[in-house]
Amino acid sequence: MNRRFLLTLSMLIILPLISSCMVLVAGGAGAGSVAYIKGDLNANLEAPLNRAVSATNRAITALKFAKISDAYDVYSSRIIARTASDRKITIKLEKASESTTRISIRVGMFGDEEVSNTILREINKRL
Repeated sequence: MNRRFLLTLSMLIILPLISSCMVLVAGGAGAGSVAYIKGDLNANLEAPLNRAVSATNRAITALKFAKISDAYDVYSSRIIARTASDRKITIKLEKASESTTRISIRVGMFGDEEVSNTILREINKRL
């Protein structure tokens, strides 16, 4: 009986933790749909790639993140930055169409939904 109770209690504690980082979908103003999946915040920006990259760089500056690297071509961009607490931020932008860009934001090793959403809001302000 004790063993069964402990197993049930363990499952009640562990399951919400596991499922909470699987998928969260919400509407984002100006970003179409936003999905937080396994630590990555994914969204579509209603802007061509070059405007999205420019807005992303301005958002990084506004948030006072240290930009580490920036790779850019006509199809995609990858920006690496660091927070003041030295957490790595990886932002990937990919041309979806002439007027739409896919964005993926990951903060730290396991992701941080709150910081990722803050970055996305700052990017949207600058589009």
